[in-house]
Amino acid sequence: MIRPTVQFLSTETVNRVIEEAIELLQDPGVRVHSPRALALLSDHGAGVDPEAKVARIPADLVRRAVSTAPKSFYLYDVEGKPVVHYGGDDVQFDPGSTAIEFLEYGATASRAPVTADFVRYIKLADSLPAIDAVSTALVCSDVPQAVADLYRLFLVLLYARKPVVTGAFAVETWHVMKDLLVALAGSEQALAEKPMAVFDVCPSPPLLWSEITCENMMDCARHGVPAELVSMPLTGATGPATLLGSIVQHAAECLSGITIHQLVKAGSPIVWGGSPAAFDMRTGTPPMGAVETMMFDCAYAQVGKALGMPTHAYLGMSDAKIVDAQCGLESASGALLGALAGINMISGPGMLDFESCFSLEKLVLDAEIVGMAKRLVAGVVERETPLALDIVRRVGHHGNFLASPHTRRWFRQELFIPSEVIDRDFRRNWEMKGSKDVARRAHERAEALIVGYAPKALPAEVVRELEAITLKVLQGAGMEKLPAR
Repeated sequence: MIRPTVQFLSTETVNRVIEEAIELLQDPGVRVHSPRALALLSDHGAGVDPEAKVARIPADLVRRAVSTAPKSFYLYDVEGKPVVHYGGDDVQFDPGSTAIEFLEYGATASRAPVTADFVRYIKLADSLPAIDAVSTALVCSDVPQAVADLYRLFLVLLYARKPVVTGAFAVETWHVMKDLLVALAGSEQALAEKPMAVFDVCPSPPLLWSEITCENMMDCARHGVPAELVSMPLTGATGPATLLGSIVQHAAECLSGITIHQLVKAGSPIVWGGSPAAFDMRTGTPPMGAVETMMFDCAYAQVGKALGMPTHAYLGMSDAKIVDAQCGLESASGALLGALAGINMISGPGMLDFESCFSLEKLVLDAEIVGMAKRLVAGVVERETPLALDIVRRVGHHGNFLASPHTRRWFRQELFIPSEVIDRDFRRNWEMKGSKDVARRAHERAEALIVGYAPKALPAEVVRELEAITLKVLQGAGMEKLPAR
């Protein structure tokens, strides 16, 4: 079998990107707002200007860090089973993250999400077989925003059984989020041995690390919790206007992060990822559904793979405001291209409106797209030898392949069979079922999965510990009790 793939860069161009990125880390260097990180870099031979907060990182230090970063690792579910593999060309999907708006079914105007929305989302995401991991997809508006990052992880851990892609909004809250994960894992050592979460850490373009993000990344390294770099240049705005120019900047930002991360603890897992966009000069927006954004993502992943790094990208999203034709076009294009590029974790299902709004109906529809994308990269498989001589001769000129045991044996492996969200029926049957459009069918599937959600319950003592950790922080932020779920 030949695995279908897509590549946008030649080997020569990839090597040039890497070399130029390493040169950028020496001149002009990278600005780092974490005194701890600057001291660490200085101790290992980087030239540091403490007043400008700029570090000039030598090439050998960068290459050594890349060599110690793991080439692959797993995320585990709550039962301790490895279910997500970061490495090689394995492809997995999780919902997009950190939406500040929520779109209800049938609405055209979005609103701020609340706890009840998050609980419904997580029940749905945990129920969809095509979705490999969940994410802290919504920012709940009914808790103080200073603790919204840890609160959404708390909700995920209460309900979901899949691994989670998450991230912290502050230095202090990262440690509370780690404590929540430890409560579920049983110990810090158990969490490091079988991590259930990966934390997004985002450099600021161009070539800058804020104190919060840099500290989060270093804390991930120290505790062996996987970190996921999310570099996000906007072409022509916060990065060069050319795709290749911004790909070089993306690589430099990722390499700087890997260097700092591995200096804290060599061998800690870290992912080459991002959420860049091809900036739209007409509207001043970062379109995640633009074909150039998809090309950017696939190309930077190719650079990461050349370095032997696990990869991630934000794809499968749409800039549409509702679940419509534009939504399907952009989401399917990104998911398919990302899968063909062999990106290990593709974040985006469920997301609308420039990565800011979440829709349950879109998540259900995207799960069907994910199923198709996974089938695509499975390729055309040689099931038997000879390929067709035996079966065609047995059936003959007037036979019926439907009645053949050969068909019963192979059709489920050959075909991706979607749910009823995807209409493949005759028109008369579609009309008899109510002439429902895809959004309505997705809504009905979402409701059915949420109502039928029945995960294996967590031990009562674990639930109490999760609640106690979260309530203590919420009380410190001015809330007397946990919001109703």
